[in-house]
Amino acid sequence: MRTRVYQNKEQIFCEWRHQWVRLTPEEWVRQQLLHRLVEQFGFPASLIGVEVSIQVGETHKRCDAVVYNRALQPLMLIECKAEMVPLTQKTLDQALIYNRRLRVPYLILHNGVQTIVVKVTESGVERLANLPSFPND
Repeated sequence: MRTRVYQNKEQIFCEWRHQWVRLTPEEWVRQQLLHRLVEQFGFPASLIGVEVSIQVGETHKRCDAVVYNRALQPLMLIECKAEMVPLTQKTLDQALIYNRRLRVPYLILHNGVQTIVVKVTESGVERLANLPSFPND
C-alpha cells in the first residue's frame, strides 16, 4: 500500500478508486482488509467496489465495500470501522439496512482487531467462523 503526505495530510492510494484518499483510521482498516481479501484469500480485485452508492429509502448511503461474483451480482457487503470503534449490534444493523437494497448472502464487519462474518438467510443471520472463499464458478 502506498502512502504519502500531501498538503500536510496523510493519504493512501486506493487501488479500487484509482486515487489518493485521506488516510483516516477507518480508511486504513478498509485498505488493509481489501488487500488481504485479494492477496491472501484470492478475491479478484476487479470484483471489489469501494464506497458503493446505494439508496436506502429517500437517503443515499455508501457501503464501505461490496464484493461481486463473476456474474457481477453482489456477494458480500463490507462495513469497516476504525480500530477504536467496537463492532456492536448497531454496526450489524447498519449493514443489514444496507443489505435490504443489495441482498447479499454475506456481511463482513471489520475494525482491524475483530472481524465478524455473517451469512444472511431467509430466517435471519448466522455467524460464521471464517470468511467464505470466493466462488470459482
